[in-house]
Amino acid sequence: MKARCDQVECDPGQLITFPIPCRFKLEDQSLIRSYIDRFHPESCEFNFSNLFCWQEIYDYSWFIFKGRLVIYEGVNKCGFMPLGEAFLPDELKDLSHHLICMGFEPDISIYPREYVDAYPDIERFYTIREERDHAEYIYRVDSLAELTGTKLHKKRNLISQFKRRNPDYSVRPLKADDLPIARDFARHIIETREKPSQDLEDEFKAIEQAFDNFDSLGFEGIALWVNERLVAFCVFSRLTHDTYNIQFEKSDLAFKGAAQVINQETAKFLQNNCVYLNREQDLGIKGLRQAKLSYEPERIIVPHTLIFKS
Repeated sequence: MKARCDQVECDPGQLITFPIPCRFKLEDQSLIRSYIDRFHPESCEFNFSNLFCWQEIYDYSWFIFKGRLVIYEGVNKCGFMPLGEAFLPDELKDLSHHLICMGFEPDISIYPREYVDAYPDIERFYTIREERDHAEYIYRVDSLAELTGTKLHKKRNLISQFKRRNPDYSVRPLKADDLPIARDFARHIIETREKPSQDLEDEFKAIEQAFDNFDSLGFEGIALWVNERLVAFCVFSRLTHDTYNIQFEKSDLAFKGAAQVINQETAKFLQNNCVYLNREQDLGIKGLRQAKLSYEPERIIVPHTLIFKS
């Protein structure tokens, strides 16, 4: 954690509002939300509910540096793009120096290509690395709700098959009484896997945090039922004024088409609330990437990491 620190002089007089990195607490939500509402980040990584639910897994912390919100991820050892007025390259270099002085690594991630192109002299201080495996998929909500066009024909067929085979299906919002059922459903999906991955176990911990603080974190959700048996659910929350973030989605593989139904029904549910849906990353998983691409995203946001040249 102290690597490279001896190469930098630390200035304790820098304009730091919160000099000590903090964990995310529910009472921090209004402050963090004020930065999101003002600066409209596209990345799901800035969603407060994500930061809160995943903080123990990814070792998240946050502080304010020169009026910007800075989030640090301890697992991959990097800061996130500061949320606020854009730093010039010289100012960003100062942030990297400050990270070193706090015992952190100085690299900074989740920068869009537009920033790198706008400030080409950033390469005086940083090496640029594209992070395709962490790209986020943005869809128009009306496109996912309507599923028009020949490329989405297979999705429509699977939905039709599900409805024919399960005429007694129903879709309704997730209520407080449904959350324990959904939690058990998510746990069962993991336990039926031949080799459950650590990623799935980590996600389940995040789901538990989400369900324990469902209303406080502004979560919403819908569930798909067949004869009062839960076969799929989706949990989401607002990211910005025009975008919702799809955070947890689970379906029973024994019910062919359930995944496609919950996807479409989520879009229908949110159609009057937003323009876009951020369905997060594929993490380089081949099947997941194929599935996300098959829904014809409006755009794919590829983040870049700035690796400090110290």
